[in-house]
Amino acid sequence: MTADEFKRLFLPCHQQLYRVAYRLTGNREDAEDIVQETLMKIWNSRERLGKLDNHAAFCMATLKNVFVDSVRKNHAEYDSGLSADEVTVASDADIGQQIESRDEVDKVIGLIDRLPANQRDVMKMRDIADLPFEEIEAATGLSPGNIRTLLSRARKKIKEQYIALLKYERI
Repeated sequence: MTADEFKRLFLPCHQQLYRVAYRLTGNREDAEDIVQETLMKIWNSRERLGKLDNHAAFCMATLKNVFVDSVRKNHAEYDSGLSADEVTVASDADIGQQIESRDEVDKVIGLIDRLPANQRDVMKMRDIADLPFEEIEAATGLSPGNIRTLLSRARKKIKEQYIALLKYERI
């Protein structure tokens, strides 16, 4: 594959790759790094690609793999991209209620970060980044049924753990 063919086939996917990477990371610099690494990975394997039916889907699958690899590599430093400070609380709430709300958000974020990787990634893409199922499907390679199952299990697990955490704190 020549450089011109690569540009014609894969560079049009750049915007979509960036949007998905940004929603996964919540950070402009990390998203740019992941997109660049994705395109470099595709470029380096260009001779083995042969004929692809869907270049955009291949790009999304590669992006997902690069993202998962980066999360695994930096698991100890990985941040969900969320903080309680980003959550807005009604302005008529007093300072005590605002602090309590932020504490609750921190607890939920911690529970999300402890989910199995596939559930955590799908939940972040759908519930936090608000990606449509089609983009999640392209990014993960999972079927819509699998995505819904992972979401359902993740939500159920978060709910159960949150309730258990609240009961524990009341003791």
